[in-house]
Amino acid sequence: MSVPAATSLTKNELVKLGDPTLGGTIAGVLTNPAADRFAEDDEQFLKFHGIYQQDDRDLRKTAKKYMMMIRGRIPGGVMTPAQWITFDDLATKYGNNTLRITTRQSIQFHGVLKSGLGTLVRKINESLLSTLAACGDVNRNITASPTPAYTKVREQVYADSVRVMHALAPQTRAYHSIWIDHVQLNLDEPANKAFVDPLYGPNYLPRKFKASFVIPPVNDMDVYTNDLGFIAVVENEQLVGYNVAVGGGMGRSHGNVQTYPRLADVIGFITPEHLIDVAKAVLTIHRDFGDRTNRKHARLKYVVEERGTAWVHAEVNRRAGNILSGVRRFEFTTTGDLYGWHRAVDGSLFLTLFVETGRIKDVAGHTLKTALRQVAEKFPNLEFRLSANQNVILANIPEHDRAAVTGLLAAHGVKVDHQASILHAAAMACPALPTCGLALAESERMLPGLIDRIEKLGGELGLGGEEIIIRSTGCPNGCARPYMAEIAFVGKAPGRYQLWLGGNASGTRLNRVYKDVIKEADVEAELRPLLTRWKTTRQPGERFGDFAARVLWPEVELAAAAAADSKIAAGSS
Repeated sequence: MSVPAATSLTKNELVKLGDPTLGGTIAGVLTNPAADRFAEDDEQFLKFHGIYQQDDRDLRKTAKKYMMMIRGRIPGGVMTPAQWITFDDLATKYGNNTLRITTRQSIQFHGVLKSGLGTLVRKINESLLSTLAACGDVNRNITASPTPAYTKVREQVYADSVRVMHALAPQTRAYHSIWIDHVQLNLDEPANKAFVDPLYGPNYLPRKFKASFVIPPVNDMDVYTNDLGFIAVVENEQLVGYNVAVGGGMGRSHGNVQTYPRLADVIGFITPEHLIDVAKAVLTIHRDFGDRTNRKHARLKYVVEERGTAWVHAEVNRRAGNILSGVRRFEFTTTGDLYGWHRAVDGSLFLTLFVETGRIKDVAGHTLKTALRQVAEKFPNLEFRLSANQNVILANIPEHDRAAVTGLLAAHGVKVDHQASILHAAAMACPALPTCGLALAESERMLPGLIDRIEKLGGELGLGGEEIIIRSTGCPNGCARPYMAEIAFVGKAPGRYQLWLGGNASGTRLNRVYKDVIKEADVEAELRPLLTRWKTTRQPGERFGDFAARVLWPEVELAAAAAADSKIAAGSS
């Protein structure tokens, strides 16, 4: 492949090429008490270290308050109680006293000032977790199905996800030097001057890369939204291998039809010993063929879409050694979590707790943050697992501890049964305002109240108790995977959203734009006729998303075709 000329590379590419160690001047700024923020180039390097520099957008009219968002790299979302206590302490001392569960089974800290950044990252590393590669143009946190209810192979799948995470980790010494040793790498030293990451090369990937492991029939990872997905194939309670899915991604831009969400294509089957070979093959295809001249066109999904799955299949085989065989049969039925108490296949218990929009905090009558801290302190042998639906699973609980865990949670107003209404339990939102610099509209602060309004509307129409997957984001980047929802609100401007309809419960179908702009205040007026039609014309057992795909999509297409014909006719008259 020909390499683009330097003059055509994006600024991000030039910044990476200028310092492949990813160190920049971070260490110097970190120890400078007079500096309240990092320079623009360092902002790009910080992302590779799991850090975003942001400002409080609620305060912009008076003064800019710079702060950091830090994301942990937590493979498969698995944490020990000791690690949970560390994260809880850090959120209290250096953040905004909340923990934000992400849709990639991680935890984000919000509101961290530069003065607390060094200690926070160091303490995370001392807990034996990390922030390296939680962001940036590298492989991000690898997700893996957390629920231990269905098959004993879950532990092997998780172990495989950790193996792939280590194999795809960047090798720069700058991270350890800055956050552990507290020194700036000397770029004049020969080893640093000549450093090139052995897997990623001198300028890493064109954009981020996401990988996921999932175990059918549960698609709780939304595996098709990943650049690389491994779909476990289980026969006679044995893991025989994985179907490989390539080329998914959610991000798009308003008004740019060249950007779009895409579902990954399943290209073949591999046995477990070939996981690393395939993972590196797919990642290096992105490295070598991704667009480095246009970041909006830089994701792997565009390479797959434009070159075709046959080409991708052949290229993976060429790089990994002709190891792909025919796709094995599988089926997905749900993307949801199992709330409440359940028994795992090994006989232990696990408890899934609903977390509204992923935000763990203490509020009057529901002190969830304190409750989970006390669970971690009093039950040191259980396991915390983060779900890709932004919930917390307490796993490996013996029968004799069930009543004590339930009682402790109840004392803090945390229910284990009937934790949330059916619409709230199926909803997700990204953080958006006031922290995210890309947000065009509210999301996390908006969605719970909007769900309440939609529930009231459903009750009026006789649709109470019907599950609808509803998701919102403050911009079109798609962090809460809105393009998989049955109903999605994608921010366009303050108080204004695109309305997307038609995803399904199994996470195997993208939705489509139904209306380009609606006002938040008008949501009931927009949804009332649609929900009424669903109620009166639905097929037996038909979900709203399936009704939208069957009935509403053709109507939108006809209207668009009629508008196009009208425009052509007007132009020719």
